[in-house]
Amino acid sequence: MYRFLLTPRWWGINVFVLLSIPFCVFMGSWQLGRFEDRVQDHRTATEQVSKARHETPRPLKDMLPVDKATSGKPVTASGTYGEQLLVPGRKLDGRQGFYVLTLLRTGSGEALPVVRGWLPGSADAAKAPAPPAGEVTVTGALQASETPGDNGVSAQGGLPAGQTAAISAASLVNLVPYDVYDAWVTLAKGDSGMKAVPAAAPPDSGLDLKAFQNLGYTAEWFAFVGFVIFMWFRLLRREAESVRDAELGLVTDEQPVTVDAAVR
Repeated sequence: MYRFLLTPRWWGINVFVLLSIPFCVFMGSWQLGRFEDRVQDHRTATEQVSKARHETPRPLKDMLPVDKATSGKPVTASGTYGEQLLVPGRKLDGRQGFYVLTLLRTGSGEALPVVRGWLPGSADAAKAPAPPAGEVTVTGALQASETPGDNGVSAQGGLPAGQTAAISAASLVNLVPYDVYDAWVTLAKGDSGMKAVPAAAPPDSGLDLKAFQNLGYTAEWFAFVGFVIFMWFRLLRREAESVRDAELGLVTDEQPVTVDAAVR
């Protein structure tokens, strides 16, 4: 009854099945590995940020450029405060509020964005304390520049003057008249009674949407395996039934079973 398996058409079907199953298993395993790597990166980054609180601050210039190894590390920098901006739409401890961001003009000629603290409510310049005057030395956690999509950061645009959506050199260079470091610092202790903003894990090291996309792709690839096996058995059964009916003389013209017919 199953001699039809030796026909050219079924040779093609069988080869396709034998090749597609291991390919789908490989792709599913690869996506699962990507998800597990992101989970491990998240654990490592969280531990790094926690341990960094107890490390001795190092000069800013020694920790640039910011990468996964230096993100969250304590740094120190000196200069004078300049322009002050607000970063709206930032949550802390489940409450909506905004960051108070002040540019620290250093001796290098570049300004360092410093998040001096967080305040609750809508962004309002009248609520933000003025920065200290004169030469200051700040100590805080080094952070990589933000991009839209990181930690809920929205795209720049439509904000009032004196506000920015993202803390990045690309955004701030259009708002201040001098060069800005491609990094920022959040103070270890909130300035002027504001609440300190805790250091965040480096970009692409958390359990974000990309990580769960990898997990979703894993499920899809393994579902493809089940679908291929299901369709092979369905085609086999329909073909066997057609051959059996022909042998019993129940049909006059044997019609080969197609994929479309099997699906119906």
